[in-house]
Formats: sequence, structure tokens, C-alpha cells
Amino acid sequence: MQYDKAKEQFIQAWGTLGSAWGINKAMGQIHALLLITEEALTTEDIMEELKISRGNANMNIRSLIDWGIVQKVLKPGERKEYFTTGKDILELARQVSRERRRREIEPVMRVLNEVQEIEGNTPQVEHFKKVTGDLSGFTKQVDGALDKFIRSDKNWFFQVLMKMMR
Repeated sequence: MQYDKAKEQFIQAWGTLGSAWGINKAMGQIHALLLITEEALTTEDIMEELKISRGNANMNIRSLIDWGIVQKVLKPGERKEYFTTGKDILELARQVSRERRRREIEPVMRVLNEVQEIEGNTPQVEHFKKVTGDLSGFTKQVDGALDKFIRSDKNWFFQVLMKMMR
């Protein structure tokens, strides 16, 4: 396979994978391009490579910066903004986990804690408390596992992974 074909295939696949992370396809494609490019790229470089509009590029670059997986790079004497991403895949996974935890798990935990304060002792209230209590317990376990992963180092992660495979 030629480099250009492999690059295009990877960018498309990473864009599709991005939607599983909770980001849109264009964000995933921009991230993929930055991931496989050695040098930082300008918005114009990204637009040209991915054949997307300036508005689409700008909006998605800003979102990737908000996710903490793309950084702006300043080059002395340059007026253009350049963008790059870290190349450590485990660190990328931890950052995505941190952001998904903040955006998804923490709000759910707050709601589940609030609704546990429901008043009454009817069968419906008791059932509601049980189901939301079970959900709360499960969510706390998921949060604990995410927290361990986020704070982990490579050795811990691979040790756990190897134990799971046995």
C-alpha cells in the first residue's frame, strides 16, 4: 500500500473511531492528521489536506483544544497559528477518559445522588430508589476504574491488561 492511500485510510478510520469517543468525525480526522504528521500544521494545511471549510476546521480545532488533545504551537516570527497533538497513545487514552468522565460520568453521578432524596414510601418510590441506587453504585464503580486508569502509568495498565488476558 502506498503512503498516501494508507494515510487516507487511517484518517478515515480514526474519524469513524472518534464518534465512539464522543467527538464528531471531522474532529477525529483532524486529530488523525495531526497524530501522523511530524510537524505542527496550520488551519490552512488542515483544510487543504482534509478538504474541509475554514469554519469546519476552526470549530473542530477549538473543540479538540477544549478536549485537551490538541495544542496550539507558537513559532517565532510567524503570524499563523500552528497545531499539534501528543503522540503517546496511552496518554491520549487517559486524556479522552478524563474528558469523558468530566462530561458524562460526573453529571450522571450528580443526578443520581440528587434523585435519591426522593420522598415517599410507595412501591413506585421504592422501585425508583432501588433502580437509581443500583445505577449509582455501578456508576461509582465505573468512575473508580476510570480514575485508576487516568492516574495509572504504562506498567500498571499493561499488568492489568495481561492479568485480564490470562
